[in-house]
Amino acid sequence: MVKHVIHRSVLLAEAVDLLDPRPGGIYVDGNLGMGGHSREILRRSAPSGRVIGFDWDEAALDMARHNLAEFGHRVDFVHDNFAVIPERLKERRVEKIDGLLLDLGLSSYQLTGSERGFSFQGSEPLDMRMDKRRQLTAAKLLNTASAADLADIFYHYGEERQARRIAAFVVEYRRGKNFVSTDQLVDVVERAVPRRFRPKKIHVATKVFQALRIAVNGELDNLLKILMHGPQILKQGAVFAVISFHSLEDRLVKRAFQNNPSLSAVTRKPVIAGEDELLVNPRARSAKLRAVRQQSPATAKKGML
Repeated sequence: MVKHVIHRSVLLAEAVDLLDPRPGGIYVDGNLGMGGHSREILRRSAPSGRVIGFDWDEAALDMARHNLAEFGHRVDFVHDNFAVIPERLKERRVEKIDGLLLDLGLSSYQLTGSERGFSFQGSEPLDMRMDKRRQLTAAKLLNTASAADLADIFYHYGEERQARRIAAFVVEYRRGKNFVSTDQLVDVVERAVPRRFRPKKIHVATKVFQALRIAVNGELDNLLKILMHGPQILKQGAVFAVISFHSLEDRLVKRAFQNNPSLSAVTRKPVIAGEDELLVNPRARSAKLRAVRQQSPATAKKGML
């Protein structure tokens, strides 16, 4: 049974405006989620525009199938990570596309309804896998990794300054009991970080949860792959747009876009949510949208001189 979850796509109008979908175009939504961005792309590209939607969360993909059922054959659903978009397009005999969108954020369903430990509000299993076909869970990582490895994960993927202290507390805790649920981890982090070092605007466990999720899913490696190979599948004039939600992602996107001579900037500065959107969707406060356009080979070559 498909759950009904209310989800507001972040920077919806801004992202789709940049893609400028048109009839007959082929667009790839690399993080289909519940289908909000794709719905607008399909609406604007009617009657013949197509979307190939990727998501490695099978439950989210099922919801997207339900939410986008009215568009019929105009949508192709792919249960896979965006890192393999070029390979999956080749299997479908699609050589070039008219636009590529990545929304790197979690959906409302994943945060509030998936029961996989993405949120620290309440008690959920410490899973954190986007794709349940993967073997590594957050619990397994916490229960087996060394203190040094955990500290590296918390520091490099969460930019957590108390990484070593938290890792030491994690190792000490598991000597008596294995980590199973999110509330255990929240309790350990709260005990590990002195009040004077706690962030003022976010929960003290936010960065640790982010770091674990990134490590479990290999998120940054996957992002680097599509940033490297994504431009190769774009038609001349096609737009590649990415919505990121933390500085690690945004830095990778900015650097990859700037260092690729075949791409020209569409957004000189990242697009952020306006006050109206923030009022109805506070999660959009950290979102940054960057977009580039695939140039002609001649223009790209000239830009390298």
